Amino acid sequence: MNDSVAGSDPLKIYFCASIRGGRNDAQLYHDLVEYLKTYGRVLTEHIGRLDLVDERETPPCQIHERDMTWLKSSDIMIAEVSTPSLGVGYEIGRAVEMGKPILCLYRSNSEKILSGMISGSPTVIAIVYDGLEEAKRWIDSFIKNRAKK
Repeated sequence: MNDSVAGSDPLKIYFCASIRGGRNDAQLYHDLVEYLKTYGRVLTEHIGRLDLVDERETPPCQIHERDMTWLKSSDIMIAEVSTPSLGVGYEIGRAVEMGKPILCLYRSNSEKILSGMISGSPTVIAIVYDGLEEAKRWIDSFIKNRAKK
């Protein structure tokens, strides 16, 4: 595992992707989470679980409190935004408010159009990519460029 730039503490990564908006990309989320774990601690590792459905058994107030705690403690946010999700949009907005470095990954072959609120934000890096290997390269670049700051 790579150490964070600041020293010996591992990089804390907040990964977000669709849960209730659709889990058709669960394998992709799993693969991205596994890759992100090479850089540090993925606070939202459960997003990559292949058996995750929609967390209906967890009260919504607990989900919000838990996720906002994770987001506040994170160093960076990486979001897979090819499947539209109200929750992911909310999380991105909150991360912008908190001044977090944000990378949004959007597949070029997605049937949906990326929101202008994400692609037009001056504080969000929105990248169109073609597959897992290209997404990994963008993640590498994002984390390394963050390291220079």
